[in-house]
Amino acid sequence: LLDSQEPIMPVVLRSSPLLWARVAAMVFACVAFSVALYGASLTHGTGDWCVFCWSFSFVGTLLIILVEMFGLQTRAPVSWKNFPITFGCYASLLCLSASIIFPLYFLKGYAGRNEMINCRIVSTVFSCLATIAYLSEVSLSKARPGEVASYMATAPGLLKVCETFVACIIFVFISEPISYNQNAATKWCLAVYCICFILSAAVIVMCVGDCTGCLPFSFARFLSTYALLAVGLYLSATIIWPIYKFDNKHGGQSHRPNSCGSSIGLCPWDKLLAISVLSALNFILYLADLIYSARLVFVNV
Repeated sequence: LLDSQEPIMPVVLRSSPLLWARVAAMVFACVAFSVALYGASLTHGTGDWCVFCWSFSFVGTLLIILVEMFGLQTRAPVSWKNFPITFGCYASLLCLSASIIFPLYFLKGYAGRNEMINCRIVSTVFSCLATIAYLSEVSLSKARPGEVASYMATAPGLLKVCETFVACIIFVFISEPISYNQNAATKWCLAVYCICFILSAAVIVMCVGDCTGCLPFSFARFLSTYALLAVGLYLSATIIWPIYKFDNKHGGQSHRPNSCGSSIGLCPWDKLLAISVLSALNFILYLADLIYSARLVFVNV
């Protein structure tokens, strides 16, 4: 009976800068959401989003540490060369967004110092620390020049994560309130955001799922062609959106309303401006993606 049992899985925990970066990020994220839930008095959905960012990052990092501690990488249903750095990049962006949104909605306009304000300040500080720790993890995990590495560890892979994250923020701003049904031009911008997001997300899923070899065509050629297409699409959206939202001749509003100064968070006009800025940012990211993809050398293993 004893001989037929499976051997006990050894626990291996090798100290390294990458491990300590993950542990630090996990602890900082845990403190951020614990303090926020304890006494920050979160009153609306924005606070729930920030808590989700911190708790999701904490749980995912804990899972990665446990899998590597027990040596279960080969049993994981994902490509372990791609998954940890992909998650680390998303976690850094989530914590970064929470570090910006949380003080904007829960510290702006509040005076005095009491337990609620102190908890909100502590959550903001530890959210910033978690962001720095996750950025350190990504920096330690990414591929070095000339190094043979998985796609998600390269610059184009990390840019794909940033592109999808920026697109998600655009979707939030463009749908609350709905600002894309003004005319055909703004609907075209929404189509651009959706098409590029779906294709970038599909690339990430294929890499993490380790199924890029199942494509009936060259993955490298697909990436280069898609990057070129995305640059053209986002260039059109970057030009069209501000014309139809801020030019008076096309039904836009060029000046910021006075009511925006007294509102908590971002008013509708601010969100329109944010969409313009994020569209330009994603255009730059896709342009960099195109340049890096053209220089990327794929090695068949």
